[in-house]
Amino acid sequence: MRELTQLRDQVTVWLSLSKRLEDALLLAEMEDEDLAVELAQESAQLTYEIGRLEFQTLLSSEYDREDAYLAIHAGAGGTEAQDWAQMLQRMFIRWAETHAFRVSILDESAGDEAGLKSCLLAIEGAYAYGRLRSERGVHRLVRISPYDSSSRRHTSFAKVEVWPEISEDIEIEIDDKDLRVDRFRASGAGGQHVQKNETAVRLTHLPTGIVVSCQNQRSLTQNMNTAMSILKTQLYELERRKQEEELAAVKGEDVDAGWGSQIRSYVLHPYKMVKDHRTNAETGNTQAVLDGRLDDFMEAYLRSRVGETA
Repeated sequence: MRELTQLRDQVTVWLSLSKRLEDALLLAEMEDEDLAVELAQESAQLTYEIGRLEFQTLLSSEYDREDAYLAIHAGAGGTEAQDWAQMLQRMFIRWAETHAFRVSILDESAGDEAGLKSCLLAIEGAYAYGRLRSERGVHRLVRISPYDSSSRRHTSFAKVEVWPEISEDIEIEIDDKDLRVDRFRASGAGGQHVQKNETAVRLTHLPTGIVVSCQNQRSLTQNMNTAMSILKTQLYELERRKQEEELAAVKGEDVDAGWGSQIRSYVLHPYKMVKDHRTNAETGNTQAVLDGRLDDFMEAYLRSRVGETA
């Protein structure tokens, strides 16, 4: 029923657009000057909507329509990198909010002095994974560090991992002996109940070494169910991609979050520029990008990948 609804919605949009195009052509054939303004407005709106639909055709991989999990890990750079990880978390949350997507912070580990060592987000919305898969890889920041008393320029890195929410559509059996379950108190906000009881959970799949943590729910059962769902998704991804020669980990190519492996650079000093090294797309409006304006980079990546397997 879900697939039927999605297909029906797609067909309805195209049929409606086709009818509007026919009506606009009829107006144009009438050559009535009084209708010129109305025709120009409709033409502009149709152009915009066709462009939007053209972009959606780029999101045609198997799981592009699904919700997404997004993980961020601070890399080389110490406190500076941990602060960068938190900046990226804010950037992706802002991006999701502009698209009216729902964002949940499932787990996060605070940095030693500032920022985050890692975090895990669930992002729910149409084509969330299809858009966000362009962000998978190492992100590099160059700036004057606010944590350096000498105001020197620092380079730091963080790795972003993205995978689709597909656990409801798959069946994976996990043997209890292959699973280690650790319970602990949630570290973030969540009320006295969360703080006083061991409601957070960490699952370790011993054969693969995959570790999943969840602490955003108020009960141990809820966190356990969410963590198990994520674990199943990762195990499925591992199985699905294990035949691909260049895949070394569950959620894309496993690369070190350090020099030479970045997919995108965010330079705040000595000049301002964000550049994607895969597509050469760039902009000088760094603040807009850090505030979540990522669609241009996502579209450039998707266009560059037409015909390839995501």
